[in-house]
Amino acid sequence: MYEHYYGLRERPFELSPNPRFLVLTAQHREALSTLEYALASRKGITVLIGDAGTGKTTVLRTALDRQRVADTRCVVVNNPTLTRHEFVHLLAEGFGVHQGIATSKAAFLQAFERLLIERAARGAPTLLVIDEAQSLPNELLEEIRLLTNIETAEQKLLSVVLAGQPELADRLRQPELRQLKQRVALRCELRPLTAAETPIYISQRLRIAGGGAAEALFTQDAISLIHDRAQGIPRSICVICDNALVTGFATARRPVGIQTVLEVCRDFDFAPSARVDEPNDGVPSFGVPRTASQTQTSQLVPAPHPRSVLSGSTAPRRRFSFFKVRTESTS
Repeated sequence: MYEHYYGLRERPFELSPNPRFLVLTAQHREALSTLEYALASRKGITVLIGDAGTGKTTVLRTALDRQRVADTRCVVVNNPTLTRHEFVHLLAEGFGVHQGIATSKAAFLQAFERLLIERAARGAPTLLVIDEAQSLPNELLEEIRLLTNIETAEQKLLSVVLAGQPELADRLRQPELRQLKQRVALRCELRPLTAAETPIYISQRLRIAGGGAAEALFTQDAISLIHDRAQGIPRSICVICDNALVTGFATARRPVGIQTVLEVCRDFDFAPSARVDEPNDGVPSFGVPRTASQTQTSQLVPAPHPRSVLSGSTAPRRRFSFFKVRTESTS
């Protein structure tokens, strides 16, 4: 719609979790390397925590794309609000266990264990990924814990990733889930973008779509306002930017200014953050320095070529905040 007007090959702010548009902040890079390490080394249960819209699904898909080796079998559950019977049926069908076996849990577990042992013997990864895991009922969390008990003396036979919103971390602190929590081998977290990261995030998505820096299409005040109203959430940033470009195209505004962004924020009910400073000239500063666009880009870069970022390196540092424990591994 507006691509030609702004000199773009494609729309840069689509909401689909396209790995090609993954922009790696330091935290996104750490989360990606953690997931790759977990999937490649069969670490049992890995937890990915992040608020809605921070990029969990995109990071997950990128990690899975980079782990597509021969004979990988992966089941991804995007809607975990299932009954126990539905969950077993889904696993049986996804992992290629005869569908009729799903009517008997005991028969399914016997067949599933045989499958995992056979696949491990030939070095074939078997993965289970649960997105929106904060919605899993406790009985299914317990079923997942028991599935990870299928192991040999040397390794886990099933790699599990639980990706969810902060409520998932809260649930893992509950006494009734302490056994599951003890089996979490790796944990990573995604947080909102900082004020300095937001203009770089916008610029990188524009460049991937064939454009230039963010300042070519948005004024600095507009970018500051986008960060403030989106509260640093990448999905909300994309919603505001996309609609601002549509409005700018319709009204022949280039670059998009603060008034256009304000119109979009009013339409979508993006309220201002708690603190908004009003300088003497009447233009909101939103607490973001005007030199934010000049911040070094070394901390925020486009996703590199699809290959493991762990090649020739040691495992990433882990910070287990909900364990009340901090551990580090060194090179």
